[in-house]
Amino acid sequence: MARLAREAARLANTSKFAEQVRQAAEAGRHVDVSKFAEQARQAAEAGRHVDQTQVVAEASRLAEQAQTAVKAANSLAELERLRVEYLGRSSQLTELRRLVRELPVEARPQVGGAANKAAQNMEGAFETRWAELTVAEREERLRSEAVDVTLPGVPYPKGSLHPSMRVVDEVVDFFVGLGYRVAEGPEVETDYLNFTALNIPPGHPARTMQDTFFLDEGLVLRTQTSPIQIRTMLSQEPPVYIVSPGKTYRRDSDPTHTPMFHQIEGLAVDRGITLAHLKGTLAAMARHVFGEDVKVRLRPSYFQFTEPSVELDVSCFVCGGADPKCKVCKGAGWLEMLGAGMVDPTVLSEVGYDPEEFTGFAFGMGPDRMAMVKYGISDLRLFFEGDLRFLRQF
Repeated sequence: MARLAREAARLANTSKFAEQVRQAAEAGRHVDVSKFAEQARQAAEAGRHVDQTQVVAEASRLAEQAQTAVKAANSLAELERLRVEYLGRSSQLTELRRLVRELPVEARPQVGGAANKAAQNMEGAFETRWAELTVAEREERLRSEAVDVTLPGVPYPKGSLHPSMRVVDEVVDFFVGLGYRVAEGPEVETDYLNFTALNIPPGHPARTMQDTFFLDEGLVLRTQTSPIQIRTMLSQEPPVYIVSPGKTYRRDSDPTHTPMFHQIEGLAVDRGITLAHLKGTLAAMARHVFGEDVKVRLRPSYFQFTEPSVELDVSCFVCGGADPKCKVCKGAGWLEMLGAGMVDPTVLSEVGYDPEEFTGFAFGMGPDRMAMVKYGISDLRLFFEGDLRFLRQF
């Protein structure tokens, strides 16, 4: 009698719990599945089985609850959180599916099917909502990242020519317009082309004026672009009209000199060329670079490869000589610009030209120094330091 009383008490407790589960399901409240599972195990140990209707009811309720939450999700991140909550390893549905083994064998297919159906309904709801949110978020991203082609473009900052290159281009363009050809040559030259062929033989005192960088095997870094003139005359018969811009090198460094600097040289060899042609050509070039009102004058000078030799001065294009405190010409009214002269007959003979038949003039100018004068720059070294604050002014 005592044993029958204990079994009746256990059965009453199980039935009471099942009734609580049904009432909770009808009220839409969440059942503590862990507690449910524990009591189900206790019931099984007592030789009784949990009523499968409670498991089916709870599975259906969880599926409905999950679908409602999924429909209300507004982002993929929130949807992923709900997926873990309702379908993860620690989810309530997983706990319910584990209760299947606590049921009678004949009830397991029905309860397992109900649990699997609830899981499939949840997964279907998640997949549908995931697709909807994916499309919505992609469209929102496309709208936010869209480019309005009607707006003006964003200007890309342009670079500018180096002030020395501006002067080089202006001078070269002028002479090309006159019919001159641009000639180039190597920056490492032979001693012969850099000196001897230009009437500066070994031992000549004028060599010391060049401050030369000497290399091995009779090579030097060219101290002027004059070797290009020699190379050109050795390669062709007159007439010759060339302009030769390029880098040159001398061992010198101060506010008006640098070890590397630019030079533009020109050469014209033909029949009947005189000093008047030289002055007219250089005067036209000065007006092209410095303005139409600039004036020129020639001063006697000395260069080893020209005879007679002159230096060209241009009138101050800032004050015209009227301001004794002018920062450009220092009140002198004139600016030294370049050296020139008639090609020495010795140089013509060295390259095989007949100095009795042909004459010519040559000139050489420093575009760096011309840029200093034109733009009012006090230190030549600024051109080669690469300071963007300086270069952006041009």
